[in-house]
Amino acid sequence: MSPAASRKEEKHPSGIPGTLLIWTIPLILSLCGLVMIASLSLRNSMEGGEPYGPPLRQFQFLGIGLTLMVCCALSSPGFFRRHGAILWVISVLLLFGTLTPLGVRVGGARRWLNVFGARFQPLEFLLFTVPIFMADRLAAVRRQGYRAFLRPTLMMMVVSVWPLLFQPNLGGTILVSAICFLMHAERRGWKFPVIGGLLAVVAVMGLIAIAPYRLRRFEAFWDPWEDPRDKGYQIIQGLVAFSNGGATGVGIGKGLQEERYLPEAETDYIFPAIGEEFGLVGTLFLLSLYGIWTFRVYQIYCRARDPFLASLTMGLTASVICPMFVNIGGVTKLMPLSGVPLPFISAGGSSMVFMWMKVGLLIAVNRAVYYKNMMEQGR
Repeated sequence: MSPAASRKEEKHPSGIPGTLLIWTIPLILSLCGLVMIASLSLRNSMEGGEPYGPPLRQFQFLGIGLTLMVCCALSSPGFFRRHGAILWVISVLLLFGTLTPLGVRVGGARRWLNVFGARFQPLEFLLFTVPIFMADRLAAVRRQGYRAFLRPTLMMMVVSVWPLLFQPNLGGTILVSAICFLMHAERRGWKFPVIGGLLAVVAVMGLIAIAPYRLRRFEAFWDPWEDPRDKGYQIIQGLVAFSNGGATGVGIGKGLQEERYLPEAETDYIFPAIGEEFGLVGTLFLLSLYGIWTFRVYQIYCRARDPFLASLTMGLTASVICPMFVNIGGVTKLMPLSGVPLPFISAGGSSMVFMWMKVGLLIAVNRAVYYKNMMEQGR
């Protein structure tokens, strides 16, 4: 019996009213991120930076994201399914666009596109389209065994990550691979994703070995104190920020580590910045919000009898939670750093907008599941 067939349904479906937690928890997370970005920018303004620029820009991105969330929520999952293939192709082409003169090089990698003067990260669009197209293919294709893993799962994964390897973007490669493997396991079982995952680990180690910058990052992860002023500087400063925060934090706007030593405090390292100002209590609060949201979306998955809706729910959830694990794992020294933003919290427009579009699509899925179940019960 497949994992999808063995899922237990809830005796009392929460129905459409249950959509409240789907969007209120991300809203709380986004507002926490705004507060933290405002705190950081006000401190940086003392050294000549913009006092209100970063939080105002993030507030604009939040407004755009909420607007698109409403549009996605009012749409039908069937609409996205019908256009899933073209959306996925466009997202892959945009990734290749970063390798052209339109691409913007930041920190040695070409992960951004310059569109009419605004920067856009195509990876976030890809993380939105992969679950849609993958769910459609898994629901439509009747292959079993290794044939089902080769097509569509492995084929989609390879095509999607190919341009990421040239950017280079190892973190994005890991995220796309994890989403594809999890969605395949949900519909076809764990055997081939586990085998593919082990082979992927070997491939990742090979990529690390042949790229000097990746090797330096891995060495910093393995022993940051060997070179605390260079390779291990970022990791150590993040850990010191957590230590400074203690149980309850030093207070909003009073973080000393983030002011002088913590790099990328508004983006990749915003979680340690929160840990310094709000302490263990603040970080556990955020983690509990992610946990509650995941459980609420899991309830939708448990009630979804339609294969496409079940796979889509799994894929969209993975595309939100996997970046959270990768970001927090990197800043807490549980895994190498990868430059993945913290969902709904880190500064940045591309991540914020597409995260909210995923929330809107999950609301649409919840509505579709509710009405499908009601119609089946009425027969």
